[in-house]
Amino acid sequence: MRGDVPLHRSLLLRLLAVSVLVSVCSIAATAWLTARSTTVAIRQEQGQALADDARTYDTLLGYAATHPGWDGAGEVVRRLARDTGRRVTITTEQRVPLVDSDAGPPAKLPARPTASIDPLHVDTVLAAASGSSLTALSGAPLPQGELLAAVTDHIDPRAVGPFLLPRKERDTLRVAAERRAACLRSGFGSVATIADSPSGRPVLDTRGARPYSETRCPSTVLDRPTATEAKALAALQKLVDSCLERRHESYVRLNLDFTWTRLPAAVPAQTAADDGPRGNVVPECVTSSRREQLAPYVAPPALLFLSSRGGDMSKTAFDLSPENQARIAGVAALVLLITVTASVMAGTRLSRPLRALTDAVRNMEEGPAARVEVRGKDEIGRLAAAFNAMAERRERLEELRKAMVGDVAHELRTPLSNIRGWLEAAQDGLADPDPELVSSLLEEALLLQHVIDDLQDLAVADAGELRVHAEPVDVADLLAQVATAHRGGAEAAGVTLVTRADGRLPLVADPVRLRQAVGNLVSNAVRHTPPGGTVSVLARRADGDVVIDVSDTGSGIAPHDLPLVFERFWRVEKSRSRRSGGSGLGLPIARKLAEAHGGSLSATSVVGEGSTFTLRLPAHGHAGAHSSGPDRKVIGPGER
Repeated sequence: MRGDVPLHRSLLLRLLAVSVLVSVCSIAATAWLTARSTTVAIRQEQGQALADDARTYDTLLGYAATHPGWDGAGEVVRRLARDTGRRVTITTEQRVPLVDSDAGPPAKLPARPTASIDPLHVDTVLAAASGSSLTALSGAPLPQGELLAAVTDHIDPRAVGPFLLPRKERDTLRVAAERRAACLRSGFGSVATIADSPSGRPVLDTRGARPYSETRCPSTVLDRPTATEAKALAALQKLVDSCLERRHESYVRLNLDFTWTRLPAAVPAQTAADDGPRGNVVPECVTSSRREQLAPYVAPPALLFLSSRGGDMSKTAFDLSPENQARIAGVAALVLLITVTASVMAGTRLSRPLRALTDAVRNMEEGPAARVEVRGKDEIGRLAAAFNAMAERRERLEELRKAMVGDVAHELRTPLSNIRGWLEAAQDGLADPDPELVSSLLEEALLLQHVIDDLQDLAVADAGELRVHAEPVDVADLLAQVATAHRGGAEAAGVTLVTRADGRLPLVADPVRLRQAVGNLVSNAVRHTPPGGTVSVLARRADGDVVIDVSDTGSGIAPHDLPLVFERFWRVEKSRSRRSGGSGLGLPIARKLAEAHGGSLSATSVVGEGSTFTLRLPAHGHAGAHSSGPDRKVIGPGER
């Protein structure tokens, strides 16, 4: 088998060649990208770029928190660009440029900004990466109250607005702070340092001091707000009170560190339960009021864009050292080895079932096809399953073909034997050629002609040459004609034949072929309905189609026999009595006629209750109704 396929056409070799080509291209592209990688990309791998972005963001955030606009930010932006080696561009939220570190044409802004600079809505991710947004501009630690507020309300602690102290108040507080620090150091041996908060208020760091040491070094000046702070705090208190009143919440008293104390006053009478969790109302009001108070003192929100300077990538390219070149070559060889190994394994896995399929097909030429083992549910597995189904179908069709030859011979032999026997008897003088004998011989000849006509119809249909001549047909009239033609046989069998149409049902079809199809269904139903039973023919409209149901009250069809009823010469009753069955070709011909009209024929059955054959035809005809297609695989039910 392997020698039948040239090596250059082998699936394994072609798969291997494609895999090697893809691998070589991938390796070459990877090597080129590695050689052209920029210094910025390397720094991003090491976290340096993130640190630069965070530092740039923190510096500009601090500027926005301490200035009411961006007019004077040019020098800060240029300094950041020099330090980080990147172009720094600040725009409005509508992407209108405000400040750019590089002169020349405007920068081509990317789709997404690096960050949004808003001191009243701090980006906690970049702020955490910078490690300094919760410290004062001078690097000193913040008071505990301001630290708490910065963490919970996302307001930059450097945005102090009206709380910024004038020089005189700063000096006064500084003197008081130094006195308290000296008291702590001399009286208790504590380590006390002084730092300035963003508002200018000195803050004592007394970490490690003894308990209650600060209470023994009191300072009235330090422990109460200055005039500036009191004025700003009073304004903030009004904003908070207004917010709480709108939210139907009880009032609170704000402290200088923006914490609060609830007042004993009762909640107003119109307290609403729709304000959400009551514990969130006060923090939300304090935060929103602080933002409203600080808005005039901080720069408006802006977008930050960081990009490469000048677009010149040559300055960031680097040369590979011999060690790096050897490392890339080793990795490339390893990738190539893995690719070749995987390709060989995959090709072998693919070619093995294909060889098995080829051998099975060749065996089919000499005899029954062998079955192929189905492994997996991939394309090869599905192909193997389809081949097995085809082999089973072929064997079944071969069996049917052999059975059909025997059936055809039997169907032709019986009337021919009768005709020959009576003719020989007449020739020998043993029977008189009276009208009764002639009538019997004519009946046998008609039966023989019926079988031959049925076989011819099927042959024409199989060849795709079954012609139909469509014209407007009234279904009710057509059913009446079929009932008239079969009522005599039904009455002779003791079967009641009933027809009904739901109103006038116009249909475009071949009236002769349609009468033949419906007549085959009615004849089949009458033959399999016991005396006293009923055969009903009902025409109706469903989903734009004309549907004709032929139902009987016979014994029904077993579920395992139902898929076979449209096979030629197949019968539920294997006997060939004239009472129980005809030639076995009526239902296959009816299905062919239905398909020639662009319709379908199916059947349902309940054992012991009867069967229903459903003929569905398009009401306005079928574009390809002039001829039927080739024979199709029969899945549905059919003749007994």
